[in-house]
Amino acid sequence: MRQIIFPLIAVCAALVFTGCAGPERKLGRGMSNSYELIRWGDMRRSIEQNAILDTPDVGYTYGAYSGFHKSIVRAGLGIYEVVTFPLPPYRPLLTNYIPARPQSPESYKPGLISDPLFDTDTFTGFSGGDGAPFIPGSRFKVFDN
Repeated sequence: MRQIIFPLIAVCAALVFTGCAGPERKLGRGMSNSYELIRWGDMRRSIEQNAILDTPDVGYTYGAYSGFHKSIVRAGLGIYEVVTFPLPPYRPLLTNYIPARPQSPESYKPGLISDPLFDTDTFTGFSGGDGAPFIPGSRFKVFDN
């Protein structure tokens, strides 16, 4: 029993003194980085950048090799951060080789998908007007500025 008490007290003290902002950020960063195995954003960005900036025949080959390597490093780093998220250090690692946030090619800017949930009111069938016209003197308006 005594062998368990001291490590338990040390872990509780570490959690109290560090708070949860660092581990929370590290876990989120690790999860988004480990998704790189499905996304391959660094590889697509590297191919695009090398094909535009360098000569196309060298750019595609070197871009594919360099981007594949960066994607594998990012995914490995993400898995490492997910496994070790409660332990310090909480800052991003390897930022001199890969940026802390996942990259996308310049030609693709992620945004909201076109869906009735995200589109404006004209696509969902709603229009402006009184919110409660059956109540006399109601000033509640929907979609009016």
